[in-house]
Amino acid sequence: MHTSTTSTAVLEPWTAEQLVQATQGHWHNAKAPQGAVKRILTDSRHAESGDAFLALKGERFDAHDFIAQVAASGCEIAIVSHPVDADICQLVVADTRLALGHLGAYRRAQHPQLKVIALTGSSGKTTVKEMLGSILSRIAPALITRGNLNNDLGVPMMLLELRREHQYAVMELGASHVGEIDYTSNLVQPDVAGILNVGTAHLGEFGGREGICRAKSEIYAHVAKTGVSIVPAADDFADAIRSAVQTEQLLSFGPGGDVYAADIQLQPQSAVFTLHTPAGARRISLPFAGGHNVQNAAAAAAFALAIGIGLDDIAAGLENAAGAKGRLNFIQYQQHLFIDDTYNANPASMRAAAEVLAQQDGIRVMVIGDIGELGASAAQQHYMLGRDLVSVKGINFVVAVGGFAPAVQEGARSTQYGKKLQAFLTQEQALPLLISLAETHQPQSMSFLFKGSRFTHMETLMADLMEKI
Repeated sequence: MHTSTTSTAVLEPWTAEQLVQATQGHWHNAKAPQGAVKRILTDSRHAESGDAFLALKGERFDAHDFIAQVAASGCEIAIVSHPVDADICQLVVADTRLALGHLGAYRRAQHPQLKVIALTGSSGKTTVKEMLGSILSRIAPALITRGNLNNDLGVPMMLLELRREHQYAVMELGASHVGEIDYTSNLVQPDVAGILNVGTAHLGEFGGREGICRAKSEIYAHVAKTGVSIVPAADDFADAIRSAVQTEQLLSFGPGGDVYAADIQLQPQSAVFTLHTPAGARRISLPFAGGHNVQNAAAAAAFALAIGIGLDDIAAGLENAAGAKGRLNFIQYQQHLFIDDTYNANPASMRAAAEVLAQQDGIRVMVIGDIGELGASAAQQHYMLGRDLVSVKGINFVVAVGGFAPAVQEGARSTQYGKKLQAFLTQEQALPLLISLAETHQPQSMSFLFKGSRFTHMETLMADLMEKI
C-alpha cells in the first residue's frame, strides 16, 4: 500500500517574505519570486506553477538533481541548500531537512487557537489516532496525521496542511532514533501529549526497552505548561514515564488509571465495555475486535477529555470509528473470513492479533511474516513468538513466512504444539500449503489472519490466496 503524501485540500498560501522569515534563508542573486506560493512540496513529480519545491537530500538520493526538471514543469521556486544551475528562483537555506521543520513550525505558530494532541507509542498509534479523528471530526474540522507521516519529514509536511478552519490537530509521532521525538514534538507544540505504551518495536535502534522509553518520553518536554500529559497506568515503564512529565496536569489511562474500561465483553469483530472517566461512565459498543483495542479506546478517551471534549461526543466518536486499512479489517470472501492486519507488526501486536483470530469461527489459520527492526534480539523474539502463537487456544495452524520463519519454527517445536506450525522462506513456497489447507477442509469455513511488518507485503500473499480458492 502506497500512502499518499499529498493532500487534495486547498492550502493556505505563503508569501516570499514568509518563506524567508520561516527558514532564515536568502534569495539566490537577490531574485525573489512575485505573487503567492500555493504550497510547499518535496515530491518533484507533482511540482507545478505556483509551488515551491523543497529539495531534500537522503543517503541514496539528492532532490537537487531534479530542480531543472521541476523548473521545466512550470514550478518557479526551489528551496535548496546550495544554488543549482536552473532557471528558477532559489531560496538558499542551511539545511533543507531542517528548513522543512522550520516551515512546519512557522505554520503551527500561525494557529495559536488550534488544540493539538501529540501521541507516540510502540503499538496502537494509528488506531488511537483514527479513534480521535472520529471523535474530533464530529465537532469541528480536524487535521489528522495521514498514513505514516510521523517522522522528522512527515510531521512538518502534515503541519504545512493546517488551514484556518482547523480547530483540532492529532499528530502521530514515531521514533526511529533518539532525539527524533524531541525534534518533532517541538515543531508540533502540543496542548496534550502522551505515550500509549513502551513495547519492542524498533528495539534494534534503541538497544533495549529502556532506550525506547527514554526516546518516547521526549514528547513530554514540549507540552504547553498549562496543558495535560497522558500516561499509561499499567505499562511496565509507568514510573519512568511519569517521571518525564513536566506539566502539573496529568491523566492516566488503562487498568488502575483515571480513564479505564471495565465489564469488557469481547466479541469476534467488536467489543462492549463500560468506559470509566473522571467525568462519569458510559457503556460503549466499539466496532473493533480485541482487548488491545479496548485499551486503545480508553487511551483515545483520555486524550479527548484532556482537550475538553465531553463524554457524549467521546462515546459517539468511538462507536462510529472505522479502522485504518490493513488494521484488523474483516473481509468475508465466499464461506471464509480473511482478516487483513498487514499494515505493520511488532511482537505485542502479533500476540494481540492471535487472540482476535482465536475468537473467530471455523478452522483458524494465522499467516505471519517477519518482524523488522528488532536488532540483535530478532531471532530470539521470533523464537518466543513461535512458542506463544502455537500455544494460543483455538488457533489450528500457524504459517510463518520469511527469513526468520526457521526461528519461529524452533520456538513452536519447543512446545507440545509444534506440529501446528509450518515455516517457509518465501510467499511462493507458502501459497500451495495455504491452498491445500482450504481444499482439505472443504466445506468448512475458515478464518485466515495475515500479518507482518510493512516490508513483508503480506497483503500480496492474502490476495494470491483469495484468487486461488
